[in-house]
Amino acid sequence: MISNTDKIKTIDELQLISNQKRLEGKKIVHCHGVFDLLHIGHIRYFEQARKMGDVLIVTITSDIYVDKGPHRPAFDETLRAEAIASLSIIDYVAINPWATAEETLRLIRPHFYVKGSEFKNISSDMTGKIAKEEQVVKDIGATLAFTEDIVFSSSNLINRYLSKLPEEINNYLELFRSRYNLDEILQILDKMANLNVLVIGDTIIDDYQYCKAIGISSKDPALVVKYNSHDIFAGGVIAVANHVANFAKSVKLVTVLGERDSYEDFIKSQLKSTISFKFATQPNSPTIVKRRFIDGYSFNKLFEVYVMDDTGLPKEKDIELQNYIKNEISNYDLVIAADFGHGAISKDMVSFLETYSPFLSVNTQANAGNRGFHTISRYSRADYACIAEHELMLEMRTQNINLRQEMMNIRNKLGCYQFVVTRGRNGCAICDKYGEFVHVPAFAQKVVDRVGAGDAFLSVASLASSQKVPNEILCFIGNVVGALAVEIIGNKKSIDKLSVKKYIVSLLK
Repeated sequence: MISNTDKIKTIDELQLISNQKRLEGKKIVHCHGVFDLLHIGHIRYFEQARKMGDVLIVTITSDIYVDKGPHRPAFDETLRAEAIASLSIIDYVAINPWATAEETLRLIRPHFYVKGSEFKNISSDMTGKIAKEEQVVKDIGATLAFTEDIVFSSSNLINRYLSKLPEEINNYLELFRSRYNLDEILQILDKMANLNVLVIGDTIIDDYQYCKAIGISSKDPALVVKYNSHDIFAGGVIAVANHVANFAKSVKLVTVLGERDSYEDFIKSQLKSTISFKFATQPNSPTIVKRRFIDGYSFNKLFEVYVMDDTGLPKEKDIELQNYIKNEISNYDLVIAADFGHGAISKDMVSFLETYSPFLSVNTQANAGNRGFHTISRYSRADYACIAEHELMLEMRTQNINLRQEMMNIRNKLGCYQFVVTRGRNGCAICDKYGEFVHVPAFAQKVVDRVGAGDAFLSVASLASSQKVPNEILCFIGNVVGALAVEIIGNKKSIDKLSVKKYIVSLLK
């Protein structure tokens, strides 16, 4: 009998073994999956698969490709391989080095590729991996087979018994599951694909300079850093447009670039292919750059330098831009104003958007370039508005606020259908036109960079609000998006629908 550890092979070794077994006339059966928490459902699945042939090979998804949401896998690939190998019905185990089993199938060339009964409806697989694997199975002349038995969910068991989330979050999720259906929430994300969206706001180039602090200057009391490397990201409204494009049917981007140092080619290269755009040019000005000097080890931001002229477009150019939008706006279901207060959205443009937008979503961001004079009261109307808690304090000119009362007051002034205040690690709060007030906790457990998290929340929550999604679901989706965003450096990549779906499934299964 082969020992458990001897059962564990590399993919190359499996290929040789499979070739030899074929020459011996053996029928080879292949199973593939994550198998994060080995349970009776898996055992019955393996038992049925074993009956289809003479040799049972199991490959497991490597840790880097496990995409079942946060804190997964619960057990690393080595432990999962050992657990599978301990079963006497299994002949060989390997860790799959690719995201899917496609290449492994081509190498092993099994007679049967076996999946559980939950995968019978291939079109329901939101990753699309099973369909790709099915095609490979056909190409190699194998048979795709399905087992028939009771289905258990590793995600469900892990959530119930091995969750790494704080107790208060788990308690909240239990209540949320009792109120809402998982499919209902996933359908909301799918319905966003029917929306045509116009996004307007300030373009910001985020320049990350990674450094190492080496001391104090001998001549001046100044911190001295040593340059290591740098990244450049398309931020501001560009990031918002990219987030939205991953969910909506079409996106029109309207923004202002500088006449000099425009970064236009770079910006175009960073935009999703489904985004159309209108760039207005501000004369004798640069495109806004926010250069952040960052300690490369701790990722703490040391200081920032803004390169910008925030006076905005000349009057005549601003009118031209308004006329352009007026001719376009009937093609869109909603307008998202990502207003960073750097001049792209003028006072006249605010009035224009309030008048002509079919559904207006607004965020007024407070930052070092506008802090103290750029608040949500710049707008007199919005259908959905979203600001951070510190921005609410700036609006009220006090740190001592009654959150619910002040949110209701601002909602009434704007006439919003829904008004959200994001609260960082404390989650977010929402109130609506009917007087309902709801608080939803944050789900993020790993924070790499908070830059862009609010923009990601705004992007997807705006689409949800335009569909009149229930308050708690809107905040739940927004907090999932925010949790994904804080794990990303700057705006290195946009939040996509599949990642959001998987995160939601991991929380609610």
